[in-house]
Amino acid sequence: NNMIRIAIDGPGGAGKSSVARAVAKRLGIIYVDTGALYRTIGLYMLNNDISPSDSERVVPALSSFKLELTFIDGKQVILLDGVDVGDSIRTPEVSMAASAVSAIKEVRDFLLNTQRSIAQRQSVIMDGRDIGTVILPQAEIKIFLTASSEARARRRYDELISKGQTVTYEQVYSEMVERDKNDSTRDIAPCKPAEDAIILDNSDMTAEQTVDTVISIVNNYKKKHKKNGYMRAHSVLAGLIRFFYGVKRHGLDNIPKEGGYIICSNHIAVRDVLLIASSCPRQIRFIAKKELFSIPVLRRIISWLGAIKLDRSGNDLSAIKKSIEMINLGELVAIFPQGHRYPGVNPADTPRKNGAGLISYRAGCDVIPVCIKVRKNKYSIFRKVHVIFGKPIDNKTLGYKNGGNEEYKHATDVIFDKIISLYNAEDAR
Repeated sequence: NNMIRIAIDGPGGAGKSSVARAVAKRLGIIYVDTGALYRTIGLYMLNNDISPSDSERVVPALSSFKLELTFIDGKQVILLDGVDVGDSIRTPEVSMAASAVSAIKEVRDFLLNTQRSIAQRQSVIMDGRDIGTVILPQAEIKIFLTASSEARARRRYDELISKGQTVTYEQVYSEMVERDKNDSTRDIAPCKPAEDAIILDNSDMTAEQTVDTVISIVNNYKKKHKKNGYMRAHSVLAGLIRFFYGVKRHGLDNIPKEGGYIICSNHIAVRDVLLIASSCPRQIRFIAKKELFSIPVLRRIISWLGAIKLDRSGNDLSAIKKSIEMINLGELVAIFPQGHRYPGVNPADTPRKNGAGLISYRAGCDVIPVCIKVRKNKYSIFRKVHVIFGKPIDNKTLGYKNGGNEEYKHATDVIFDKIISLYNAEDAR
């Protein structure tokens, strides 16, 4: 998995947006300007005579407009009720409004899933005030970009003047100091470095030097995590396993090259873990019942595979939490919805548990259905094992509204129906 998430936090005027945009271009990844989302909400409130700090009026107003974040030629575009906000959100007045609305918990909750969902599917760089602490706490790289108040005010002043706005340096400096105080002292998601963030003071750096420094940080990370032991072994052993079991793979193009997903498959035998792992070009973390960890040899194998231990005697919250964490990190997590092995039985005739629906809902991720089907080769005594990967099932089509067992059951049934359709498909015969 080569996906990487970069979180750049810091006070206003440190150059987060321009640096993040330049880094994204050099790395060929998506840049997400999260501050622009808050600015857009702040703009809406100002345009509708709603005080951005009046939570009693701001919160109900969140349902009065449509906010869309899209990318055109790799560039972020924000649409407010279908209209591109452009540079209208880049004024000092809107900056102050953004700071005010971002201090309201309901506003932050309103935007949280939008921001996280983008980072689940692709490599991104995000900048803001709380990306590394709240939005993407599992980001591979966290940078807190800062500079002296004077340096930041001068940069912001030059930026506004270049756009033809009439402001004074003293006005910009005063507003920046006030915003710094609001952002760093607010109760909800204050602007502060994550514990594992790299502090980068660019007071005496040019924009280009700052970008070069961030690129160096990214390159150092990549060198340390170039290829893990699992994928090195996978490149050697996967082919041997597939040859030994007579595996024929279908639908490899349906496996996204990066991003966090759940993989759901029917379950025939213990070897299913090896069949799926050797067939998939990416690392998979399997959810495995805790009893398997008590078998010495098997424990070593599944632990090396990065298995997540599950206690099936009740709701294992730690296993659910770990699974969601891995998905948010952009990994594949596999679960067998049937819960038990059913050799030689049509999956349509077997029961299933709701874990797949629960995790999909909590992680907000799409699901990759997989079918394992064993068929005897008519021309020999050997059996051919077909491992079929279906197209990812969009999370939005699984019928989630408020969560709950009925919704989890419905979602799991939808997922398993896809597995059954793969089982019955002609290419598996």
